[in-house]
Order: sequence, then C-alpha cells, then structure tokens
Amino acid sequence: MLDLINVDYSTQIPNNVDLASDRQLLRALEKWHPGYIDWWKAMGPDGFQEQLVYLRTAVSVDPKGWAKFGYVKMPEYRWGILLAPQEEGRKVNFGQHMGEPAWQEIPGEYRAMLRRLVVIQGDTEPASVEQQRHLGKTAPSLYDMRNLFQVNVEEGRHLWAMVYLLHKYFGRDGREEADELLVRRSGDKDKPRMLGAFNEETPDWLSFFMFTFFTDRDGKMQLESLAQSGFDPLSRTCRFMLTEEAHHMFVGETGVGRTIQRTCEAMKAAGIEDPNDIARIRALGVIDLPTVQKKLNVHYPLTLDLFGAEISTNSANFYNAGLKGRFQETKIDDDHRLTNSTYPVLKMVDGKIAKVDEPALTALNMRLRDDYTEDCAKGVERWNKIIEKEGINFRLDLPHVAFNRRIGEFRNINATPAGILLSDTDWAKVRDDYLPSSSDGDFIASLMKPAYEPGQYASWIAPPRIGIDSKSGDFEYVKIAA
Repeated sequence: MLDLINVDYSTQIPNNVDLASDRQLLRALEKWHPGYIDWWKAMGPDGFQEQLVYLRTAVSVDPKGWAKFGYVKMPEYRWGILLAPQEEGRKVNFGQHMGEPAWQEIPGEYRAMLRRLVVIQGDTEPASVEQQRHLGKTAPSLYDMRNLFQVNVEEGRHLWAMVYLLHKYFGRDGREEADELLVRRSGDKDKPRMLGAFNEETPDWLSFFMFTFFTDRDGKMQLESLAQSGFDPLSRTCRFMLTEEAHHMFVGETGVGRTIQRTCEAMKAAGIEDPNDIARIRALGVIDLPTVQKKLNVHYPLTLDLFGAEISTNSANFYNAGLKGRFQETKIDDDHRLTNSTYPVLKMVDGKIAKVDEPALTALNMRLRDDYTEDCAKGVERWNKIIEKEGINFRLDLPHVAFNRRIGEFRNINATPAGILLSDTDWAKVRDDYLPSSSDGDFIASLMKPAYEPGQYASWIAPPRIGIDSKSGDFEYVKIAA
C-alpha cells in the first residue's frame, strides 16, 4: 500500500491514500460529494457561505508542518481524506488478537461491530456543525467567528474521514450508511442524530465554548481509543483527526477562559468583590461566574452521558476483538487482556452511591470516563488560576458524576453537584441554583451582539493573547461583505 505524507490535490477530493489509482472508489466518493455540498450549504454556517474566511487547510500529515493558511469561501474548502503515516510492523496491542499483525482489511467476523463504531463516530461530526450553524450571526469578534468556522470545516473533514472508510471497506452497506449521514439532522423529531448530546441546541457562544471544551474532549477520548484499533486504516484515520481536534478544545478552553478574564477585570474595575453580587456584575455587560458554573453544570454531565452505561458488554466485545482500546492503551502497565482484572465503578447500592469492583472488561466505559474527568479537571483548574490571579474569591468545580444524568447508573435520581441525593420535591426547590434558569438564558442571549469590525470584541469576552497564525489582534479573519 502506498504511504503518502503529502496531500494530493490533483483529484476533486484531496487525499494521501492514492485515490487516483482506485478509480472505482474515487468515482463513488465523487458521487457522494455533491450531496455533501448540498448538506453543507443547507446546514452549515447560516449567512456566511460567501464570506472569505482565513482558514487552515491540511497539505501534509507531517507533524512538523501539516497545514497552510489562506482565505477561502467555506463551500470551496478542500475537504480531504488524510491518514497518519503507516507504522511499519504495527501489531494489535490488546484483546484476544494481541501480538498479531494489525489488519489492513476487516476480519469478516468483526465487520458489523466495526461498521457501527465508524457510523457512530461519523454521525457526531456533521451534528455539531448543525448545532452551531447560527452562531456566526452573534460572533463576539472576527477572531472567534473564524475559530467557529475552522471547527466547522474540520468537523466536515472528519465526516469525510469516516465516509472514506465506509466506502472503501464496507461495500454497499457502507455506501448506504454514508448516505444516511447526510439525512439525519441534529434535533430532528423524525431523523435525529444518534447520540443525545448532538441533538441539543447550542444557543449562545458560552454554550459553544463549553461544548468545544467538554464534548470535543469526549471526541478526543473516543478518537484516542479508536486510534488503538487493530484495524490499521481506522487507527491511522483517527490519529490524524486528533491533530485537528486539539484546536477545537483550544477554542473551548480559551473561549471560557477569556469570558472569565473579562468578568474578573470588569468586577475589579467596578470595585465589586462579591462574585454573587449578580445584578451589579451583569449590569457591567459581562457573565457572572456563578452562571459560568451553571453552564459548566449543563455540559459536563451531558458529555458524561456520551460514554454510555458504566457497565457495557459492547465495550468488552470491542476490546476483546481488538477494535477499540483504552485511552493511551500502550502506556498502561497490565496484560492488555483484562480477563482477570477488576475496576472500581460508582453505582447505586441500597439507595446510596457506592464504589463497587466490577470486571475491568465490562467497565471500560467507566475507565474511559474517569480518564476524561481527569483531563477535564486540569482544564477547569487553569480557569481557576485566572480567577485566582485576579484576586476574586470563587472556584469553578466539576459536579459529581451523579449530577443531572440521563444515561447510566444515575439516570433516575436527583443529586446535587456535591453528590447529595434529593427527593423530587427538594430537587425542584434548588434546581435553579445549579442549572441555568430561563432568566439566566435570557440574560446571556441579551449579550449575544455581533462584533464584526477587525479588532473589536463584545463586552463579555477578553481579546486573545495571540492571534491565529501569529496575526495581529486587528487582523481581518473574516471578510464581511457589505
């Protein structure tokens, strides 16, 4: 198999998988392409299809220099199929096939399982674009608008990555699944996206930043697990997707961080020391820190639900088969088979939350979720450093994993962010203390005014420390047509 570092732009679909030598596959993907463009124009960023946006485009998979920057209209963006370089002599690193050469073709007995993994991953990519399609109209700066659109086009490219696998390795079934990826719609009553978090609205920019911090971080964890796959084309696909995914989490972490920074600066300038003096703080045109916590309380549990049930035979089967590993599998010091291992799982036992040792194979979702929580906590602590540096007495915290859950062990209970269990009556009394109320949502919506002049920023967010591609703060990241 030809292993390319640089991307071939001579075909309609840029790639580094030598599509030019597989005319049947190339024609199939070219046939899928118009439907994708129709979807993008209908469900991509609303009102900005003709604007020139300063975007990065992959030109190589060499980590030393894989992207170039330039102005492009989004429907003309060159979405491509990019796989990380092939590792010579790569082996299956876990499960019952551990030590065998990694597969270049799909073992027949795992075809259905693997197709499901690819389709679920593929379905999340266009869903987030659909969720975010109206945000350009309230962008707090051209810098932020450009970052939104960069995230959007790369989610589109990640869809192409999964569609390539479906077309190349799954025959007619794969082609039909690829077509369905363009039919489902986020939040649609009849044809919703497959996972719950991807059917929720993204009504404002703080929600977008929380989504890219929390939900794209789940994407990182899932891609890291799939990058361990014994099916080498999937592994290589996900390894390069992780290169792009890093920017999405950067957008989320710095977006929330800049929101916090601006709030703290405004409080200090106004002589407000109490972060709970919400009316006075909001009068400054910034988002009070308790409301930031409430938004965190929405997005973290919603993303925990994406990991599925704590105990899962499906995850055990994926692992045994060598299809989906653990986060950073090769760095874990154990037998990588887990037949006799256990893992601690939080469960409801006699009406209380307790830790129970479960077979490690069926607790893989829980382990991945724990790795995710650890990763999230580091980012939240960086936000707390901003607050601490500004001398404000307030801390953001991840809520207990039992809080506000819809899937898994805690889906039918009421728990506070501290993990205290409440009756339905008591929960109704305190719900608005922990989750955004309608008035909170109305206030945030009132701040969502567009700032379209180069170097201009909305009242509620601080400018970034450095620009994209080392550009100045007043660079025209999006050319807004008059």
